Amino acid sequence: MTDIRRTLLWGIFIASLFFIWESWSRHNGQPTLFGPPPARVASPTAAPTPASAIPSATSAIAAAPAASPASAAAGVQIAVSTDLMDATFDTAGGDLVRVELLQHQEAIEKPWYEPFLAWFGAAKAPPAKKDVILFDRSASRYYVAQSGLWPSPAGPGQFPEHHTLMTPVPGDRTLKAGANELQVKFESPVSGGVKLVKTYTFTRGDYTIGVRLEIVNESAAPVSPLIYYQLVRDGNPPPGGSSLYFTFTGPAIYTDTDHYKKIDFSDIEKREGDKVQRITATNGWVAMVQHYFLTAWLLDTPTAAAPPRQFFTGKLGNNTYSVGMLVPAGTIAPSANKTVDARLYVGPQEEDKLAALAPGLELVKDYGWFTILAKPLFWLLTQLHKLIGNWGWSIVGLVVLLKIAFYWLNAKAYGSMAKMKAINPRIMEMRERLKDKPQQMQQEMMRIYREEKVNPLGGCLPIFVQMPFFIALYWVLLSTVEMRNAPWIGWITDLSAKDPYFILPLLMTLTSLLQTWLNPTPPDPVQARMMWIMPLVFSVMFFFFPAGLVLYWLTNNILSIAQQYLINKRLGVLGK
Repeated sequence: MTDIRRTLLWGIFIASLFFIWESWSRHNGQPTLFGPPPARVASPTAAPTPASAIPSATSAIAAAPAASPASAAAGVQIAVSTDLMDATFDTAGGDLVRVELLQHQEAIEKPWYEPFLAWFGAAKAPPAKKDVILFDRSASRYYVAQSGLWPSPAGPGQFPEHHTLMTPVPGDRTLKAGANELQVKFESPVSGGVKLVKTYTFTRGDYTIGVRLEIVNESAAPVSPLIYYQLVRDGNPPPGGSSLYFTFTGPAIYTDTDHYKKIDFSDIEKREGDKVQRITATNGWVAMVQHYFLTAWLLDTPTAAAPPRQFFTGKLGNNTYSVGMLVPAGTIAPSANKTVDARLYVGPQEEDKLAALAPGLELVKDYGWFTILAKPLFWLLTQLHKLIGNWGWSIVGLVVLLKIAFYWLNAKAYGSMAKMKAINPRIMEMRERLKDKPQQMQQEMMRIYREEKVNPLGGCLPIFVQMPFFIALYWVLLSTVEMRNAPWIGWITDLSAKDPYFILPLLMTLTSLLQTWLNPTPPDPVQARMMWIMPLVFSVMFFFFPAGLVLYWLTNNILSIAQQYLINKRLGVLGK
């Protein structure tokens, strides 16, 4: 009985660690298995301005651009179309205010009961798809990319910024067949003696947009402006999320010294007094991250002698937040000009491509605490996909490889459970015979365990060893954008969406119950009932999980059942 108590204590300890880990992850903006972020119902402000801050008197760089006038002039919308995206610019600032990704779609939400209508002869058309929209400035969303100039602490006047009305330069607005690039240019009026020319370059097959700022000094004195690049969005979770699992949404900053740092919207809300957080570095990038997608301002790595840039995050208004960086443009002589190049990434979290764009950019694909295991598992998954050509079958193949790797460990666990199942009739008979003598019952139970050389923990420890690998694989499947709209077989046309007919979750439930039948029945009747209830309770969530995740667990169940069945049959304990 001591071993059983120890088993229960270990179970409680591990469960406690799990819930502590969940709470800590949620507190630090890490992904959690359950629990979405708090809902934000406040509407975004109409025209956020750069994060406000008072420049330090001793600093050569302003902490962040100061607030612009509250009433900004209305601009004209300029539509641009390429092979990968439909983009919309606003002549107010010449900034990017809407991007629709043409190669990535999401299903329009339908009532949960609609798939069942087909079972009763009222067949419906498959759910309509709509393109994923990242940048958006509408009644329900606010998410834009802004850039402009700001005076240094010693600089005169107000330079062109994201409220300045700019003039679009005539030219193509559609990437033509056979063309590799499309340029869109905006020119500002002279403000503070400075004119700003913005040139956006779209490249075929690339989600990275080149952004060139040409600063023209038309004054009679040298100027030393600061260039700011920022992403501004509301704090609402992106559409298409789930209440059963949480993925991070919010700003992120990367530098060589601080490395990758996520900032949760709630952490920005908690700041008192100065609402702007500053980080100084000579390199790095800023991003807004959400499930599967991101936007990021990227600058080429400067030389060691380059002046530092300053990164900032801040709250701009009611449920509106910014992340950005300030970069000194240097001193520009009268009648001279200077160009500064940056890149704006607007697209999916494709790990290999992000790693090639900028150091650390692939870290936005969030694996939580299991990155060290998840990265090699993702690499193995992609290699299988190159060989098989189907993400669904690649998932099946990866689970098979994991089961082979842990075959002997599983065999030990299932052998221990089979022995427990074999002696279960003796245990049940003994419990009934000594039900009025609990102390003697415990002694007799321990005697049987010793005689049969059965360890109650023998079936648990090997499984605990494997859990980190399967949790890591869980996050690989949950985070991999390639699963979006990826078909498997028949009715599974999108591995990132739930099974429209709930066939995989039903099979998952049945296999979980079959596993319960193959396991030894606990002597305690209450525990025995719980063994049958728990698979049903936990299976409920799988009805709303992405099909790829359910396929992964279902495959694991089937392989586990096959191995456990063979071991039980060899030991002659089937049906006991």
